[in-house]
This record gives sequence, structure tokens and C-alpha cells, in this order.
Amino acid sequence: MSTSVESFADLGLSESLLKTLSEIGYETPSPIQAQCIPILLDGHDILGMAQTGTGKTAAFALPLMEQIDIKVAKPQALILTPTRELAIQVAEALQSYAKNLPGFHVLPIYGGQSYTIQLKQLARGAHVIVGTPGRVMDHLERKTLNLDNLRTMVLDEADEMLRMGFIDDVEWILERTPEQHQTALFSATMPEQIRRVAQKYLVEPREIKIKSATATVAAIRQVYWQVSGMHKLDALTRILEVEDDFDAAIIFVRTKTATVELADKLNARGYAAAALNGDLNQQMRERVIEQLKSGALDIVIATDVAARGIDVPRVSHVVNYDIPYDTEAYVHRIGRTGRAGRNGNAILFVAPREIRMLRTIERATRQPIAPLTLPSRADVTNKRVADFKAKVAEVLNAEGLEFFANIVSQIAEEQNVGAEEVAAALAMMAQEGKPLQIAGEDPRPAPAPRDSRPGVFGEREQRKPRFEDRGERSERPRFEDRPPRSERPPRPAPAGDMVRYRIDVGREHGVEVRDIVGAIANEAGIESRFIGRIGLYEESSTVELPGGMPAEAANALKRTRIRGVPINLRIDEGRPGGSFGGERKFGGGERKFDGERSFKKKNFDR
Repeated sequence: MSTSVESFADLGLSESLLKTLSEIGYETPSPIQAQCIPILLDGHDILGMAQTGTGKTAAFALPLMEQIDIKVAKPQALILTPTRELAIQVAEALQSYAKNLPGFHVLPIYGGQSYTIQLKQLARGAHVIVGTPGRVMDHLERKTLNLDNLRTMVLDEADEMLRMGFIDDVEWILERTPEQHQTALFSATMPEQIRRVAQKYLVEPREIKIKSATATVAAIRQVYWQVSGMHKLDALTRILEVEDDFDAAIIFVRTKTATVELADKLNARGYAAAALNGDLNQQMRERVIEQLKSGALDIVIATDVAARGIDVPRVSHVVNYDIPYDTEAYVHRIGRTGRAGRNGNAILFVAPREIRMLRTIERATRQPIAPLTLPSRADVTNKRVADFKAKVAEVLNAEGLEFFANIVSQIAEEQNVGAEEVAAALAMMAQEGKPLQIAGEDPRPAPAPRDSRPGVFGEREQRKPRFEDRGERSERPRFEDRPPRSERPPRPAPAGDMVRYRIDVGREHGVEVRDIVGAIANEAGIESRFIGRIGLYEESSTVELPGGMPAEAANALKRTRIRGVPINLRIDEGRPGGSFGGERKFGGGERKFDGERSFKKKNFDR
């Protein structure tokens, strides 16, 4: 099928979904949406090769929702994702698409969240389940999740699930699904094990292959601010104030309503701003763009659809106030700046749960996006004072000040004060609702993402081949062979000493220090500051962990995999010979470890 589809209305979707897509700001389907939606609506299985950020969530979610029977409050679709972050992201997307579908309920289930919460939500009924393989397995084994009414099965980012060691779990789940259902498998790459799964469980699938977005213009400076400790509007105004080369900006949001609300708030703060969305007729749209060109407006707040085709050379900044749903939208957005041979600036606001999408954008555009330090109160004050001084200096060079000088002299004489005090009073009056010195406190800086250290983007390209591509790997214990929870030993008494452990992953597996830290922090709930020295060797590694580790944490680590390899955690009995990758003191044992209380609250059962 051709990818040049101009409208979602051409794909056979219902009026309620088309109305929702219009409200969200979707107009033209991405290539993967144009190809997948008609095939899935016709009931065929799909084997899709597509990167994250190409719009594939909507590609499988929209046809999936067309098949949901709202009257049956039982799981009719199951979407497996490799991480809890992606599970939440997909669930939120489904919920947004269901805006005009009353009674629709989607439930994300993943490890680390309380079973009690999930059991209550499952008991209430859900039409779509989005989950990680381990937690879905648990609910199936407990019989708290029933798939008898399943119509659609989606495997999202299958190669990532393979890399993380979940492919056995995925097959375990597939074996327990009803015989008659539709399956869609999406993967950025197609290693042999994923191809084997597709051949075994998909029925005459249609294959779709989509290329990722191309690189962006090098003249555009790209930075991001991680949303934390301050309202986005306050952060936006601070950033715009201190940007030296600010001339005009397009600010992107997701909904039509948000364009109007943000424009009103910026106008109230003294900015010349206007909304640009699909509700404007062509004449009003052209008027807004003309005002932006002439300087009557400095800021336009727009949706993706409304901003297409804008070519205004004075647009110095593009702000992604809401992160886009896919990388192609990001490329189109920031293409509104850096035009006519000028330099441009692209600023992206990223919530902590959206860091994954940030990394996807970096990979797709092949450019790193640097973190932006939020301007402090002092920075904003200094900028306002500098601008004020410049205006005063401009007036001082003008003619005809004698009349006003006489007024100042009269005031000084009548009030028995000096001319400086009169000038100070006039300066205070001249603030015009925008004080030169802002009040309040600076928020604490957001914690840096785990993989945001300098050079990380380039390092990704240089990694060794992933372990699953290096040959056959050992089987891990099947789910049903794990010890019952009731037989697990009680937690030991807390202790403060560090214990060195050995794990069976090293440099030959492409493992880095951050992979080890991330796996331990995520699986065992141990904060990174309590992880001690890490020694990276060719075939194995050592890591110092707090003594008195809870039994649940130790058990979780024993079955953990890093890059698909079982780590086989055990106490180290001596440093081996051979090539040594160097020890790194990550969190160190210098902070006081207070036993169980120093572990994050976490349910260690998969």
C-alpha cells in the first residue's frame, strides 16, 4: 500500500476516532500508520520493522481500539513492552485516543508496582492490558489475568525484549493465548530468534518495513530541560528572557485547547503571543503568520498540524513545550527555525518519564541533545537590569529632556530628597508590572538521566555486538521452576559493611559500568549511591553491595540478566588474573547504609 495517504479518514477508521485524532492534532498519517492500519483493520497479522518514534503506537493502537467491545469489561487486547516506562507511555497514548470512547479502560501492569493496586484494577475490568512480560506472567500464573476474550496481541519492541532476556517469557505468554486472535509484532531489527518467534506464532503475516527519520539541520542548536521543581510556564518565561539571540518563537503543544491557554498566560505576562490551531480559518491563520513576520507578534503557540508550512525567517527559537509523539514530528517542528541561512535554537521540555523518547530522538536525528541549565533568579534579574539600562541609555541620548529634568528637580525640592532617590522612584514605576528583581526561590536541579553523561550518543555507535548475536545462550530457569514465594527466607538483619560479589558478564558481552548499576538499581531496588566499586573484566565483573541485603533483593539479582546474559550473582572469592578493565567507585560505601530502610520500596516478584 502507498505511504502517501493524505488523511486518517482514508484509512477506514470510525468517526469517533477521527474526531479524537483531529482534537489531538493528528492530520496526516506517518508511513507506518498508513501501511499498518488498513492491514490490521482487515484482520491480518503484521510483522513490522520500525524504530521507536516512527508513530507505530498509533499504528497498532487505533485498529486495536476499533475491535474493542466496550460492553465486555474483560481483556480483549494484550500489549507486551520491554520496560515499565514504555508500558506507561503506550497506556497513556491509548487513553488519549479513547477520549471520545466512554467506558474504555486500559490498564498498565509492570514490576515494581504493588500487586494490591493491580489486583483491584483487574477486578474492576479492563479492555486493554499493557504490561511487561514478567508481571504479565505472574498474573497469568496466579490466574488473576484471564485471556479467554483476547482478540489482539501486540509485541512492541521485540528485539529489545530479546536483548533484556525476556524472549522466553514472551513465548510462555504466547503459548497461553487463545488459538484465534490477531498478532502484531514490531521490532527495530530482526535477529534470528525474533524471526523464529514470528514464524511460530504469526499466521501469514504481512511484512512492513519503515525507515527512521533523517538527520536534522546542523545549524540548529538543540537542548532540553528536564521538567522538575518548577511549573513549565515559569521555566519557559525564564528561558525566553535570558536567550541572547531571541527574536521570535514557535511553541509546540499537543492540543488546540493548550494553544489558547498558553497564549493567554503568556499575554498576561507581557508577551505578544497568539494561538495557531486547526480551529482557525485560513484568513485568521494567514493573519497570525503575517503578524509574526512583521513583528506584531513574537510568539505563536501551535499544534503540529497548524504549524505545517510556516516559513518565517525571524523565528529564532522552537520550543517543544510538549514532547512530540514521534521523531518525525520533532524533525518537522524544529525545521521551523534555522531558515534562510540563519542559526536556530530548539528547546525540548522533557518529563522524567519521557527521557526514553529523548534518547529515541537523538538516535533518529543522529545528533546529541544537550541538557539546559534553567536560568536562576539572578540570571533573569541581571538580564532585566541590563535591558533596562540599555533603554535608559537610549533615552539619555535623545533630545528634549530639559522639561523632564525640571520636573525631577521640583520633586526633589518638594520632597526634600536627592535626584538619585527620585530616579529610583521613577525606575520602580517604570517596571510596568514586570519587576526587575524576581521573587521566590530557585528550584533544585533535576537529577541527570542515568545515560546523560558527555559522549553517550557517540559511545552507542561504538559498542560491541550484542550478546544475542554472538551465538547460542544458556537457558534460564523457567517461570514454573522458581521457588514459591511462601518458601523464600525472611530478610536478614541489616548490616553496614560492603560485600564484594562476582557476576558473569564483562567487557566481551559489551557490558558497561552503567549497565550493571542500572540493572542492580532496577531489579534489586538498591539506590545507586549504595553501590560500591565496580570492577569490569573481560568475562566477568565484580560489584560491591551492602551487607545485609534483603533476601528478595538477592533473589531478584540471581535471576537478573544484563544484555541477555544471566549474571549468576555470588560472593567473590578472589580477583582473577587477566585483562582488567579498571575499577570505578560509583556510589561508594561512604554514605551510611541503613539496612532495609535504604532500599527503595519495591516488589521483587516478577
